[in-house]
Amino acid sequence: MYFTLLSAFLFGLMFAFPPHIKAADAPAGVLLVANQADADLGIVDPRIATQVARIAEGGTTGHEVAVSLDGRTAYVPIYGDASVGEAGTDGRDMAVIDIASRKVVGRLDFGHGVRPHCAVMNPKDGLLYVTTELDQTVTIINPRTLQIVGAIPTGQQESHMLVISHDGRFGYTANVGPGTVSVLDIRARRLVSVVPISTTVQRISISVDDKWVFTADQAKPRLAVIDTATNKVKNWIPLAAAGYGTASSRDGRWLLVCVPSASQVSAIDMRTLQVVRTIPLPKVPHEIVISPDDKIAYVSCIRSKKVAAIDLSDWSVKSLIDVGNSADGMAWAGSAR
Repeated sequence: MYFTLLSAFLFGLMFAFPPHIKAADAPAGVLLVANQADADLGIVDPRIATQVARIAEGGTTGHEVAVSLDGRTAYVPIYGDASVGEAGTDGRDMAVIDIASRKVVGRLDFGHGVRPHCAVMNPKDGLLYVTTELDQTVTIINPRTLQIVGAIPTGQQESHMLVISHDGRFGYTANVGPGTVSVLDIRARRLVSVVPISTTVQRISISVDDKWVFTADQAKPRLAVIDTATNKVKNWIPLAAAGYGTASSRDGRWLLVCVPSASQVSAIDMRTLQVVRTIPLPKVPHEIVISPDDKIAYVSCIRSKKVAAIDLSDWSVKSLIDVGNSADGMAWAGSAR
């Protein structure tokens, strides 16, 4: 009897972890994916490279997702049914999702249509910052009470994406239509400066040492490198085509950038600020999240219903994970299951 049960257990493990994934190597936690066209939030278990749940957001539609500092709660701003700068509905609320129970447990109403888009937790003050495009602001929310506690003006239209420095002092928004980046003083809640980049930009990220901010020029195939000491463009990194989402490896060694029209991710050596390799992916890679152990880069491929998992040790595509329609924004959720 004992042998039969042990055999069944071992046989089950063969199917719980596909050959390319070892349970001991899998990072703790889950990957959250905003399935934009399905208006739901997908939960991916990285141990088995599988989307194991989908949670209806109750709105049309969420593009991005942020996670509470304890890894238990997801925040999904409901943007509307259009892309940035296009005609359509103007979202006015944010869904709050309990990751463990896989249920919407709350909503925040911004009071009017603001097209809330990118949510970012600030680990230094514990507050949630959400771009509210139509108000040309970043709205500040107490995530414990779901109360709006302030706002920071961006001085620009279409402040679509936001990144906050690791020390919590400054925020940077990519203002799509104006082609600029707004620099925000988080503590003083004021606009510091506006950095001109191009006729249009997309997405934004920051280096692990807070020295550089990156945003993709949509008019030319290049990435802008902003020096945060001067708030000016310091360098341009040539790309094969227009870039999109970017992310730095946690050791600061690499910068990865999605190149949607080429269906690839480019790896940039942060010591030289040059592209040193490219990784072919399914159609239209969009956004990148690096696993907490710095081993895997997860890339949402918005036209392919896939999230690609790239092994950063050898740049191979470790797995292609089936997700929902128009997989867009992603976030890592601690050790929640």
